[in-house]
Amino acid sequence: MDDRDRLRRAGLRVTAARLAIMQTVRDGDHLDVDAIHRGVRERVGQVSLQAVYDSLHSMQRGGLLRRIEPPGGPARYETRVGDNHHHLVCRECGRVTDVGCAVGHAPCMAPVSDAGYLVDEADVIYWGVCPACRPVEAR
Repeated sequence: MDDRDRLRRAGLRVTAARLAIMQTVRDGDHLDVDAIHRGVRERVGQVSLQAVYDSLHSMQRGGLLRRIEPPGGPARYETRVGDNHHHLVCRECGRVTDVGCAVGHAPCMAPVSDAGYLVDEADVIYWGVCPACRPVEAR
């Protein structure tokens, strides 16, 4: 299924900007909104930052994009949705890397108490220092 079909299935109009957003996010590596905005402008020309924000919100709500928000950093977006994976975040450079589910089947981990909630997803962030930021002697 291509991005046009994905947008339609999510109930969204197919526009050049939305197609450029999907491609930019897919080609990027957990990009923030500013990087997505730059990538979209390179692909289609002038598009407002507000239009990018609005489209990202609609696409996230439609299940096309996942928004992750590592504490202390900007929100980032990815096209990998629906598999309940987690993330590694570098404390030095902020790089984000996908990592598979912690243990077992989604939602990967069961809370000690669900407080009556029907849990369907776990959002885990592992923190550390990426290979590029680690001192040579620690590699």
